[in-house]
Amino acid sequence: MSVQLNVSPSFMPFSNETASSPAFLLTGFPGLESLHIWISIPICSMYLMAIAGNCTILFIIRTDQALHEPMYYFLSMLALSDLGLSSVTLPTMLSVLWFNHRVIDFNACLIQMYFIHTFSIMESGILISMAFDRLVAIRNPLRYTTILTDDTIIRIGLGVAIRAALLVFPTAFLLKRLQYGRVNLLSYPFCLHQDILKVVRSDRKISSIYGLMVVISSMVLDSILLVLSYMMILKTVLSIASKEERLRALNTCISHICAVLTFYIPMIGLSMIHRYGENAPPVVHILMANVYLLVPPLMNPIVYSVKTKQIRTRIVRRFQKGKQSTGTS
Repeated sequence: MSVQLNVSPSFMPFSNETASSPAFLLTGFPGLESLHIWISIPICSMYLMAIAGNCTILFIIRTDQALHEPMYYFLSMLALSDLGLSSVTLPTMLSVLWFNHRVIDFNACLIQMYFIHTFSIMESGILISMAFDRLVAIRNPLRYTTILTDDTIIRIGLGVAIRAALLVFPTAFLLKRLQYGRVNLLSYPFCLHQDILKVVRSDRKISSIYGLMVVISSMVLDSILLVLSYMMILKTVLSIASKEERLRALNTCISHICAVLTFYIPMIGLSMIHRYGENAPPVVHILMANVYLLVPPLMNPIVYSVKTKQIRTRIVRRFQKGKQSTGTS
């Protein structure tokens, strides 16, 4: 959750402009309203691919006993987080693009904002857990399953989810205390914390500072831990005598590295353009926001299906079984 820290008060008269339950207007693609139906085709296709891909990953791992290992349990958590992120943004996206229904209730906006940022922080935490999984697998392969037991994995998963839920929880209450106009124009077809802060008409200092604290204690801390984890992994890999063994060890991390890059690069891009791209066209902001929320759920199942042999072979096997059963029926 990137936050624009603007602590200067912006008091305005509220007598005729503010409301106890303000309305918010979502924004599609400014200047391209006549093309919204056509724009919705690739966007909806990407959403459907993301949902289908993550459901496939979950189904394969759930039904194949051989994949009931720590690495695939963490991959299941990542798929669930991606499904949650896709599901919470899709309704308002379709509402704007298909029906030009842009009004969203204040409480509904806060709920959507809460789940978007919660799932984002959960994904960041799961990526850290997966880095720890790779670190243990490379440094202590013989003790891998004894260190990452089922109980340990459950505790890690619960810890990741609880941290995300508790960190984001106060933001809705802090935003609810602030004052808004009767109608507030947002920049995206979904509700984000930094975007809601932009339309606040009272002192937003506390909300801004808390949002920055959430970013530091989640995304920034997680990125530092990721770098440290891969420094330890690289140090361990370089100590392996055999070149083939080194390449094999690094190859087990490629899928995770791709998942980290597809998550953090769009997030950094959105944060940078939000802070420094004031002169950029609104369409650029909206495209970056869509990339941030849509690309990781879309790419993660593709990357793991292509780069992880166990997943790839089982998907192909399922597809061939389905094709054979269709041919014989």
